[in-house]
Amino acid sequence: MSRYVSLGLLEEHGLTPNVPDVAPVGPACPVATLGDRCLGIVLDTIFLWAVFAVVDAWAFLRWGVPARAELNLTIASLLISATLNAVIFFVYVWLLEASFGATLGKAMVGIRVEWKPDRNYARSALTASAIRNLLRIVDGVGFYLLGLVVASCSRLRQRVGDLCAGTVVVSDPRAWTKALAIVLWVAALAGSGWAVPRLCARSHRVHRLPYLGQVVAQLGRTDNSAYVRFARFKIEVQRNDDQFAPHAATRGTASSQVSLSGND
Repeated sequence: MSRYVSLGLLEEHGLTPNVPDVAPVGPACPVATLGDRCLGIVLDTIFLWAVFAVVDAWAFLRWGVPARAELNLTIASLLISATLNAVIFFVYVWLLEASFGATLGKAMVGIRVEWKPDRNYARSALTASAIRNLLRIVDGVGFYLLGLVVASCSRLRQRVGDLCAGTVVVSDPRAWTKALAIVLWVAALAGSGWAVPRLCARSHRVHRLPYLGQVVAQLGRTDNSAYVRFARFKIEVQRNDDQFAPHAATRGTASSQVSLSGND
């Protein structure tokens, strides 16, 4: 009260003190919990795996060396696949968070990224989103263990990317965004399940890149097994219909066996 009386007396005498603006101490909406953020990451990961499955199938068949019941993966196919996956991942999180404040996973959980929680940051949404998501390289150390530790110690649960970009993840009560995100998420998974078998069934023209045509891994199958061979190591999943034959005959089930072998 005395502060406002003093200010009023100064104004009556024609003196206007320089009173600094008081910035808000936090976002307008409640800060999202770490559990919701982790669930959003899981849902985004499932969505991206569905997209990557289509992209990788196309890249492997186009720059790999298909053979009968086996696909030989070259250096070119792996490099192109990894590059496309990295670009798709960054564009997905960057543009969706900058434009709508949330990826599909975040929207499904009911959280979003809020820009400029105080007046100390003057970056645009595109710039802040780029900084936030580029620093996932740091936050993702140890399967996001570093980001989880930093966010747990922060008052606004900000990871390293949030602290550098000036962003905070808050709760988003809008139901229509959650419903739309669920529809798009399910459509992406269904589309991936439809597209991948059709890509594998088509004949593709093989493209060779100079110095990158060396075969480094093989994917293949036999009558009762599927395997992945990388260098001297081989992972094989075997189907054994003879084991537990009485149960298999009555229940229609079969057992599987996974083996890992390597040559010195």
